Amino acid sequence: MATVDEPDPEERGMLPVPGVLVTAGADREHKNAGGVAYRPAARMDAIANSLGAALADAVAAERDRGTAFLFLPVILCSGAALYWALPLEPPFTFVAAGLASCLLARAFLPRAGVWRLLSTILIVSMLGMLAGKLETWRAGTRMLGSEIPTFVTGRVVALERQASGRVRLTIDLRSTDRPVLRYAPERVRLSARSLPAEIRAGDRVAGYARLFPPSGPARPFGYDFAFESYMDGIGATGFFLSDPESVSLDEAPDWRAVLSARIADMRQAIAGRITGRIDGPEGQIAAALIAGTRAGIPEEINEALRKTGLAHVLSISGLHMALVAGTVMFALRFVFALFPGFASRLPVKKYAAAVALLAAGYYLLISGAAVAAQRSFIMIAVMLVALLFDRSAITMRNLAISALIVIAIAPHEVVGPSFQMSFAATAALIAAYAWWSERRSDRFTGGQPARGSTVGNGLRLFLLYCAGIAVTSLVAGTATALYGVWHFHRMAPLGLLANLGAMPVVSFVIMPSAVLAGILMPLGLEGFALDVMGWGIGVMVSIAQWLAQRTPFDAVGAIPLSAVLSMTIALVLVTVLSTWLRLAALPFLIVGIALIAARDLPDVLLSEDGNLIAMRTRAGELAVSKERPNRFVTGIWMDAAMTHKVATPVSTSESLTAVTTAQRASEVFVCNDTGCIARHGGGAMVAFVPAGGNAGSLCGFVDVLVIDDATAANPCASAKVLVVIKRDLARRGSAEIRLAEEGEEPRAEIRFAVREPYRPWHDHRRYSREARGMPPYKREP
Repeated sequence: MATVDEPDPEERGMLPVPGVLVTAGADREHKNAGGVAYRPAARMDAIANSLGAALADAVAAERDRGTAFLFLPVILCSGAALYWALPLEPPFTFVAAGLASCLLARAFLPRAGVWRLLSTILIVSMLGMLAGKLETWRAGTRMLGSEIPTFVTGRVVALERQASGRVRLTIDLRSTDRPVLRYAPERVRLSARSLPAEIRAGDRVAGYARLFPPSGPARPFGYDFAFESYMDGIGATGFFLSDPESVSLDEAPDWRAVLSARIADMRQAIAGRITGRIDGPEGQIAAALIAGTRAGIPEEINEALRKTGLAHVLSISGLHMALVAGTVMFALRFVFALFPGFASRLPVKKYAAAVALLAAGYYLLISGAAVAAQRSFIMIAVMLVALLFDRSAITMRNLAISALIVIAIAPHEVVGPSFQMSFAATAALIAAYAWWSERRSDRFTGGQPARGSTVGNGLRLFLLYCAGIAVTSLVAGTATALYGVWHFHRMAPLGLLANLGAMPVVSFVIMPSAVLAGILMPLGLEGFALDVMGWGIGVMVSIAQWLAQRTPFDAVGAIPLSAVLSMTIALVLVTVLSTWLRLAALPFLIVGIALIAARDLPDVLLSEDGNLIAMRTRAGELAVSKERPNRFVTGIWMDAAMTHKVATPVSTSESLTAVTTAQRASEVFVCNDTGCIARHGGGAMVAFVPAGGNAGSLCGFVDVLVIDDATAANPCASAKVLVVIKRDLARRGSAEIRLAEEGEEPRAEIRFAVREPYRPWHDHRRYSREARGMPPYKREP
C-alpha cells in the first residue's frame, strides 16, 4: 500500500489528491514518491466544498425550523417603512400596479429558484406599502394650516389633568366662530387653566382658543409630531384663552361616542379613586399604570426614570400585559391546585389562560387602549390563544404572528419608537432563551439534581432570579439601545443596575397589587392594595432618583440613519436565524459601529418657527440666541448635539458689524436689538437677524445668515453666504447646518426636516402665512 511522504516546504498547505495520475506537461502539479499528485488549488476546492455542504445543511435546518415565515413580518415592515420614507406620495395606481406586476412575475416564474424567491419578497414588500397607503387614506386628517384664534364649540372626547394644574382636552369640533374657519379640523387637542367640575367626557364645551397647526420634527430625522397627529386624527393643538364653559347638547351622539365617553369617564373615575388614596407623584404613577393617565406625573420624576432606563415602566406595554395576565394565571392555578380532584379532571391551565385573556382585554380597555397597549395586547393574546390550543406560548413564530397583525392594523407604527423597541426587546429575549435552552439540553445528562438544604435551595433560587433579571435587562437593553439613541439621542448607562433593583418591586409588589386593586375596586375594598402599590412605587422612584443623580451621562448625540439600518439588519439576522448563519450579522454590526464612530454632529440648529438658533460649542455647550429659549426644543437639541449645558447670549450696545470687525465675536451669541452673532470654533460666523433688522450689512462678514422675516428676500449677492429666511423654515421645517472644520474654506451645508413635494401629513404647511411670504396675522381694530 502506497504511503504519502511529507511534502516539501513549498508544498505545505496542499492536500493530497489520491488516484490522480500525473501526466507529462501538467501545470503546477507535484508528484511524491507514492505517485500522488498535489494541486495548489486543491485545498481551496476542499474548503469550498466543505463550506458549501455546511451552508446547505444550515439552510436546510433553517427551512425545517420555519425560519422563512419569521422573515415575513420583517419584509412587510420594510415595505411599510419604505412607503413612509418615500420623497413623494405614490398614487394608488402605482402601488396597485407594482403589486400586480410582482404577482404576475411570480405566477409565470419557475416554481423554484432565486427569481421566485425575489418575487415573493417583492410581493410582501408591496403589501407593506399598500398597508401604509391604505392607512394614510383612511386617516385623511384635516390639518390646520396656520395659527389663528377662534371661538370653538365641540364635544369632549377625553381629558387629562396635568402636573402643572392645567387640563388637556381632546375635542371633536362642531363649529368655529370669529372667525369661521373654512377648513376646520375635525378634532383638536387644547389645554385650559381650569375646567368646571361638572364637565366630563362626552359633554359639550365652548370657549375662545388659539389654535396652532401640528408642528414638524424639532430637527431632521427627529420625532415628527405632525405625522403622529395626522395618524391620530388630531388636526390642531393649542390652548383656551379663557376657561371653557359647558353648553347644552343640541344633538344626540351616536353609540360610538356614547361608548367612548363612558369608557373615558370610567378611566377618570378610576384615576380619581387612585390619586385620592395615594398622595403625591406615587399616586400619579399608579394612575398611569392602571388607567393610562400619565399627564399628572411631575417632569422631574419622568426625567429620573428616563436617565435610569425605567421610563418603560410608565408606558403600558408588553411588560404590563404580561404581568397582569401572569398574575391572574398564577392566582387561578393556585386556587385550582387547592382542589386536586377538579384540577386533575379538567384542563385548568386553559381555563386560567382564558380568564387571563379576558383580564388583559379589560386592562386594555381601562388603560385607554393606546397603540402601544393595543400592540401589547395582541402579542399576549396570541400567546394565550396558543396555550388554549396546546401550543408553545413563547416562540418566535407567535411573535411573528403578532407583528403581522399589528402591521395590518397600524402600519405607521413600524417607524415609531414603541413598535421598534418592543419587538426588538421581545425578539432578543426569545432568541436568547432559545439559545440558552438549547445549550442547556446539550449539557443535560439525565441524572437527578442533588438535593440541598432548604436555605441553600432558597438562596440558589434567589441568585438565579437576580441573574435572570440581570440577563433579561442586559439582553433587552442592548436590543433597544439602538432605537432609543436614534429616536431620543439618549441611553441609560446605569440602566442595568436600575432594572436589577426596581424590577423585582414592579413584578412582585406594584403590578400584583394593581391587579388586586382592580378586582376589589368595584366593591370599594381597594384601599389596602393601593397602599401596597403606592409603597412599591415609592421604592422604585427612590431607586430611580438615587441612580439618576449618579448617572455620568445620558445624551449620546444623533446617529446616522445608515447606521440604524445596518445594525437593524444585524439584529434581525441574530434573532431570526438559529444556526451558524447568525455570523452573517457580524459585517452589518461592524459597519454600523463604524458609521456611528464616524458620525458628524450638527453645528447649528434652527427652529421651524424661525425665531431660535443654536450652535454647538467646543466647550460642550449649546449657545442659543434667546435669553429664554423653548425648553422642549432646546432639550432635544442638546441631546442631539451631545451637549450638557445651555449658554445664553451676551448683550452689547455695539453694532453687529462692529463686533465682527473687532473680532470680539465668540462661540456665545453676542446680541443687540438688531440681532445676534457668534463665531464657530472652526472660524465660520453665524448671524441671526429678526424682522426689520439690517441683514444686508452682514453679508460681507458672515457665513450663515438667518432672517426671522417671512417677507424678506435674500440680501446677499455672494453664493458663499448661506441665507435662511423664515419662509424657508415655514415650508421645509427645522434645519441642521454643518460647518467646515478649522483650516478649511468656510462652507455650510444645510439639511431641512421636511421635503417637498409634501406628503399628506405635511401638506398643511403650504397654507401658513409664513410659507406664502406673508407677515403675521393681525386682527383689524
